[in-house]
This record gives sequence, C-alpha cells and structure tokens, in this order.
Amino acid sequence: MKQRDLQILHEMGLTYWQVRKPDFFPELETPVIDLPDSCKLLFVCEDELDEHDRWLFGRILKSMKLSPAQALMLPPQGVEQIRAHHLTWCWLAGCQAAHPAGCQLLTSMSLKQMHTNPASKKALWQQICSYES
Repeated sequence: MKQRDLQILHEMGLTYWQVRKPDFFPELETPVIDLPDSCKLLFVCEDELDEHDRWLFGRILKSMKLSPAQALMLPPQGVEQIRAHHLTWCWLAGCQAAHPAGCQLLTSMSLKQMHTNPASKKALWQQICSYES
C-alpha cells in the first residue's frame, strides 16, 4: 500500500483494516504482528478501555504477578496476524477469537460488565488458579 493511502487511512482514524477478498490482490502482503519477548499476556477485546477498566485490568494483572508492560491488547481480528510469540496467557474478554497455540486460555465477559458482576470476577480467578495446580 502506498504511503499516501496509509496516511489517508490514518487521518480517517483507521489504524487497523483487513482486506475481505485477499485473492483479488495477490501482491498484497498479509500484515504480521511480532510480539515483544516481554509480552506474557495477550488481552483480546473489542472495547476501548476507560480509566475504570484499566484499573481493573491492572488489579487482575497484579494478581497474576504480571505488570502492564508484560501485556498487550489486540482486537479479535488482530490475533490471526500474530507470528511467533512467548505468550503464557491469552485472555478473551467479551469476544470470541482463535487464540495463539501454546498459551493458557482465559475467557470472561468484558471488563465493563465485570465491574458490576462479582461472579464473573470469581469465575476468571478460578480459571487462573486452575492453571496453577
């Protein structure tokens, strides 16, 4: 894609896109995401996190003995573009997606819904603990 096209997409606020019929564009390279070696948790969700969500996310990370620097957030569509990784965890929050092989899978409702649902927090904690035993 030409630099001008990328600039136009960026100005429109489109930082992620996917070609629906890639067979029509054989010269188009599929974008690949290389995760840093320090990334241990991939957080997959569709929502933008507000301050309250980030606070809850930080608390959950702390309970898992992880720092925010060890986590990366992607939309569900982005998971398909991950190449090699060193992930320990993949957390699908309020969405469904294929998860990278070789990591422990967590599923929950979105963080926005978890604020008012203690049972969902408990269910997530039980999933985390189940991997420790």
